[in-house]
Amino acid sequence: MSTALKHRTVSAALLEEIRRRVLDGRYKAGAQLRQDMLAEEFGVSRIPVREALFQLEAEGLVRISPHKGATVAELSPEELEEAFGLRALLEPRLLRASAPRLTDEDYAGLERILEDYAQAMRLGDTARWGELNTALHLGLYARAGQKRTAGLVAALLQECDRYTRLQLTTEPEGLARADREHRELVRLCRAGQVEAAAALLARHVAQVGEALLGFLRLRQAG
Repeated sequence: MSTALKHRTVSAALLEEIRRRVLDGRYKAGAQLRQDMLAEEFGVSRIPVREALFQLEAEGLVRISPHKGATVAELSPEELEEAFGLRALLEPRLLRASAPRLTDEDYAGLERILEDYAQAMRLGDTARWGELNTALHLGLYARAGQKRTAGLVAALLQECDRYTRLQLTTEPEGLARADREHRELVRLCRAGQVEAAAALLARHVAQVGEALLGFLRLRQAG
């Protein structure tokens, strides 16, 4: 393995692990992420740590300031509202472009995700649910042919996952509702009812965003 490739592999693994710890709450909002301590813990130099933190800042999970260094981003009602508003605009657009082009193989993959999701619900595995939720949404948009929009949506899904996991630790009934709506989305797309699917998707995203916003404001007020 070349030195450059090995460096990229280490950086990618480090990024994934720090991101996972932020999303699952191991690194709490406001916690300082010191480069020297992370480098020592993971047995790497500070260079891949710094690269990972810059990437997480771009994803909205970390804040970097000259005085405090890197800290886990606070949960923000304003940013949540903006993220879900953008999703409600962009995701139906992608679905309209993608759904007519989805293949039988695509639908088989979506059905597998739904079954894995059901298993995650039974096990109470909210971390796995977050991954599967993102995979399902992006799978529905896979044939849109709009890479820039799809990239924006993927980043928004990653950002929203953190808020969603927080809520599901106390309101797990949201999992069952999301499962029903996801299954109906796939059914409508398969049946060629693209406009109905796009309308359901817009409502689904908007309703989840409203529920999370109310939950976060209540939590912060308490």
